Formats: sequence, C-alpha cells, structure tokens
Amino acid sequence: MKLLLTIILLFTTTFSSMAQGGPDEDQLGSWYMYFFQKKIKNSQFGIQGDYQLRLWSVGTDLEQLLLRTGVTYTPKNANILFTAGYANITTGQFGEEKNNVNENRIYQEALIPQKVGNRFYLTHRMRYEQRWAQNQDFRTRYRYNLLLNIPLNATELKKGTVYAALYNEIFINGQRDIGNNKTVELFDRNRTYLGLGFGLKDNLRIQGGWMKQTTNSWAKGQTQLSLHHSF
Repeated sequence: MKLLLTIILLFTTTFSSMAQGGPDEDQLGSWYMYFFQKKIKNSQFGIQGDYQLRLWSVGTDLEQLLLRTGVTYTPKNANILFTAGYANITTGQFGEEKNNVNENRIYQEALIPQKVGNRFYLTHRMRYEQRWAQNQDFRTRYRYNLLLNIPLNATELKKGTVYAALYNEIFINGQRDIGNNKTVELFDRNRTYLGLGFGLKDNLRIQGGWMKQTTNSWAKGQTQLSLHHSF
C-alpha cells in the first residue's frame, strides 16, 4: 500500500509541474454530480451510474455533460464489484466558443472495497474505456482511482456521520493516434480531490470539496458537489 501511494504521489507531482496553458487556470470551475447504486433483490446483479454537469466556471460555460449507467455483478464469496456500462458525453470548449463535441463510450470496471482499521474505507477502482468521439478515430483509455473515506464522528458511513473524502485518479491513453494526423500523449490526466461529506440517511450522503485536474498542457481547480445514493 505504501508503494502504491508513493507511485500516485509521484505521478501527481510530476504532471502538475508539466501543466501550462489551455483554459484559464485561475478561474474556478464547478462540477455537480449524482452517483447511484441499486442491488437487485435476491440476485448478484444490479445497476449503478452517475450523472454529472461540469462547468468551466462556477455557474456557466459548459465543460461536460456526462450520463453514465452500467450493469453490476458481484461474484459469490468475493469482495469485488464488476461493472459493464455505457456513457454519453457532451464536451464544450473553454470560453465563448460553443462547438460542442459528442462522445459515446462503453466501459468495464472492477471496484474493490477495503477497510483498514476502524475508520479508513479504501476503494480501488480500475476502469477500461472504449471511446468513439466526434471527429476522432476509435480510442481507448485506462484509469485507476484510489478513494479514501474517513468517518470523523463515528466508525461507519451512516446517517449523521461527518467524514473526510479523498481520491487520486490517473488516466492513461491506449491508442495515441486519434486520426487526422493528430496524436495524444500516453498520459491523459490526473485528478486529486479533497472534501467533506455528511450522511443524510444510511443510504444517502452529500459531499463537497475541491479537485485539481492536471493534463500535459494545463491544471485547473474545480469545486465539486455530489450526492451518493444506494438503494
């Protein structure tokens, strides 16, 4: 685990130093998100997904509208959740330019929860994406996200619990040739997040925080407000 955290910190530090240009890095953006997970009764299957409105600024200028839903499967006697799903993404350019780009995406992921001690709730998420973006050739991408929730006034994430939330996610491109004589770097981006959450119900949490997104050409801060719902 110490080695894994060291690698993630190294990636974050290295690529942050590379970030320059692109969108206005001093302008704070905002993401509004809803995450849900539903288990089908008496079954190993379920559904999960997320709907996100991402803005380049606090209240305007579309960055992305992301709609994603997948089918989940939990093997018997195994602490892992598999998902296969589909996403539709509309991406807007920074500033006054309104030429949006549409993308269809399918993905497969494995989610492994892990509890360390009484208060540290870790989740490892590995995701593989196949992407069909407008005016680009077929692309793939690999993602690894390490999430950590730490209850502050309890030992479980339930109603009334205040908790700290942290994550770091790294994105690596598969195909680098995207068509029209254009290429992308092997490293796509990194996201580092710090926030606080509160349990509204045993199965419903609200969370707010700040995320730094870093690419090869720019780095930008985003506020995040999210609901996390299981039912």
